[in-house]
Amino acid sequence: MSFSLAIVVPAYNEAQVIGSFHARLGAVLDGIDATARIIYVDDGSSDDTWPMLAALAEEDARVEALRLSRNFGKEAAMTAGLDAADADAVVVIDADLQDPPELIPELVARWLDGYDVVYATRGERDGETRTKKFTSAAFYRVMERLSDTPLPRDTGDFRLLSRRAVEALCGLRERQRFMKGLFAWIGYRQTAVTYHRDARHAGTTKWNYWRLTNLAVEGITSFSTAPLRVATWLGVSAATLAFLYGLWVMLKVLIWGDPVRGYPTLLVVILFLGGAQLLALGVIGEYVGRTYAESKRRPLYYVESRRGGLLPSADQVPRGVARR
Repeated sequence: MSFSLAIVVPAYNEAQVIGSFHARLGAVLDGIDATARIIYVDDGSSDDTWPMLAALAEEDARVEALRLSRNFGKEAAMTAGLDAADADAVVVIDADLQDPPELIPELVARWLDGYDVVYATRGERDGETRTKKFTSAAFYRVMERLSDTPLPRDTGDFRLLSRRAVEALCGLRERQRFMKGLFAWIGYRQTAVTYHRDARHAGTTKWNYWRLTNLAVEGITSFSTAPLRVATWLGVSAATLAFLYGLWVMLKVLIWGDPVRGYPTLLVVILFLGGAQLLALGVIGEYVGRTYAESKRRPLYYVESRRGGLLPSADQVPRGVARR
């Protein structure tokens, strides 16, 4: 059975690893009976990533390279690649070789069994600290509890998508994008393939704890209103405790005639209520900010340059893609 297969590879400052990645990926695709296409998306890199991708597009007819006009973030880069992918099946994979290209034939085999989404679940994870492993596992389990659309545990962006799954994703044009959640939200038949995740082949990770924390906040606020409910119940609990404490103070005065000293207690209550109010306002602000960003309806990305492949006609250019 012959079919078309597209590989979407977002890249940001990956000059040290692009050559090795492409060699391994090319060897894998040579062994698959499919019309293969590799779509590299340079997310505004500041190193030699783009010249290397442009050179690959000249050397390998299977390669198409897109360069975004600036660094829009990995979620937007993946979206740009999915918009450009016109194939029966599409694989999303990072360029750092932590996710092995050699797993792609197994993903394809499960797709041929009838699954629309085949995601790669990490078993062992090399090259990561215990803190990183713990926080990552905790995030997925928190999302499992909070979200109405549970995310597969210990699963990144490495996966295969059928044509109809890609079309469903491309129809979701929300600006605050959490792709792991969107992959799960579209539904269809999904299954997992477990693999051993290697350490980064070269270079350094772009995901420090600050960026990972922001991604976690993005995921929670994009797929759950639980923080708003927590803020509501915190306010109700604080008001209830304050009311009960007020009744207790009144009863003490009426029954025992205790003088109302209460300065330390008053200070603690004021600080507690003030902190609770600021927390609630912060949570509400996160959701208001996301609503504000969505209301502006800005394009998700712009493409500055394109190498290799065929330029689509005007009516095929997705929203947010600048023709060059």
